[in-house]
Amino acid sequence: MYAQYFQLREMPFTISPDPAYLYMSTRHQEALGHLLYGTGQYGGFVQLTGEVGTGKTTVVRTLLEQKLADVDVAMIHNPRQGEQEFVQTVCDELGVKYPKRGLTLKMLVDALNEHLLKAHASGRRTVLIIDEAQNLQPAVLEQVRLLTNLETHKEKLLRIMLVGQPELNDLLARPDLRQLAQRVTARYHLTPLSAAETAEYVRHRLRVAGGSTGLFDDGALREIHRQSGGVPRLINIICDRALLGAYGSGHHGITAEMVATAARESTSMAAAKPRALRFVDALSRLELVFAPLAVVLAGTLIYQVVMDHLPPAPAAAEVPAVVKPLLAPPTPPASPDTPQLLHLTQPLPVVMSRLVKLWAPDFRMAPSDNVCAVLKRKRLECFKDSGKWTDLGTYNRPAILTLQSTDSAMHHVLLRSLDTNYATLDTAMGPQRYPLEELDRLWTGEYLLLWQRDVDDNAIGPDSRGASVLWLRRRLAQLDGQPPPQPLYGFYDAGLRDQVLRFQKQHGLEASGVVRTHTLIALGNERAGTPTLSGASP
Repeated sequence: MYAQYFQLREMPFTISPDPAYLYMSTRHQEALGHLLYGTGQYGGFVQLTGEVGTGKTTVVRTLLEQKLADVDVAMIHNPRQGEQEFVQTVCDELGVKYPKRGLTLKMLVDALNEHLLKAHASGRRTVLIIDEAQNLQPAVLEQVRLLTNLETHKEKLLRIMLVGQPELNDLLARPDLRQLAQRVTARYHLTPLSAAETAEYVRHRLRVAGGSTGLFDDGALREIHRQSGGVPRLINIICDRALLGAYGSGHHGITAEMVATAARESTSMAAAKPRALRFVDALSRLELVFAPLAVVLAGTLIYQVVMDHLPPAPAAAEVPAVVKPLLAPPTPPASPDTPQLLHLTQPLPVVMSRLVKLWAPDFRMAPSDNVCAVLKRKRLECFKDSGKWTDLGTYNRPAILTLQSTDSAMHHVLLRSLDTNYATLDTAMGPQRYPLEELDRLWTGEYLLLWQRDVDDNAIGPDSRGASVLWLRRRLAQLDGQPPPQPLYGFYDAGLRDQVLRFQKQHGLEASGVVRTHTLIALGNERAGTPTLSGASP
């Protein structure tokens, strides 16, 4: 239709998934990483959620196109089935043979178990992907849980991936499905594209179709993001309609006004938009005279849309005031309960990757690398210990916390900020605030943080001489806002010991007069660019 007019080889904005047009944003890459993790030896149970049109199917298709060695995949597209029909579909997808007459659920599960054992014995892993999983009946989900019981003494025989809309989170939050929710080892919520990613997405599709990447001007690209909310499917609908309109009116470029017109003319837009955007659209139609009220209502309604998907907040608890008050925060919003937190934790490699990026955004490494060993070569040290919130407040560093569920399964989450009553955690659905009282029920006390090493010595004390002592004198003077003392002695004397003791007492450290790892970490707190729990980052 308009392809020839705009010198395009083909239509660039069709809504059917086409691998040739694949655009992998950072979010899509992270989502794919979760699914790839799910196919591995320790994959177990993976959950991927996202609003309609955010690209879940694209990510799954990309996974299926990977050359996964020794992996058999069963894909369920229509989960609206009963228990026996569901297991029968799984067997059909995997080519499992079973009796055709007098068939029972037990016969199907036995046949599937035998098939999985043979596959395992031959060195093959089996993955079950369930699309539109929010449509699963609770009884079928319980059957899915029972399928995860098929295992050897070392690993699960069937790795399961649940892919669906955000309603899947609500479904798994049901009390009768808590056992299933606790078995999920990796979760990721795929969010829409940012404004910059939306612009690059449009240019990418035009580039693949052989067209000019400047067909949509900057204002048009911003309007596309505003109208679509960054949802790829909606971006395609708007862009396709805008190009058609430009073709019909004889224009050779797309402006913001043309994009807005295209969005209005796309009858499916209102129904397809994410829920929060529909509220914004409704409020934007209020008369100008009510604009101040509309702003207040918009914030309230959008906030309510988000909070409607979360359980009520538990009461906050007091913790000792020894934790350094980083800031006095306003009264926080309602927080999810602890089952919801376990529902949003992520695999340790993903959490570790996010911690490392706070210190070294451009750091890259192979999956097989020993993270801490590689970081050590860059003078970044891993410090693993167990303690209390007061310890983490003293160190003032983002840290990976180890959580333990009631079934003894271990989970990991990144701590991003901390105050006297609440912690902000980096979860599969972004930053979330939780009361420390609730976290205490799950946190084992174990944590891992990173710190930058300034000296080679592991301990600086009365017998120390040379560069480490000179560094210590300079550092203590700098923290006191003083110039380095002159002359600068390279030996550890009684005066330096007194300075160290004073520093250790001020920071709630063991007052030994010897500088070891705990004190070295605290000495680095004020370094520019050091990620901290109070929000500073590189």
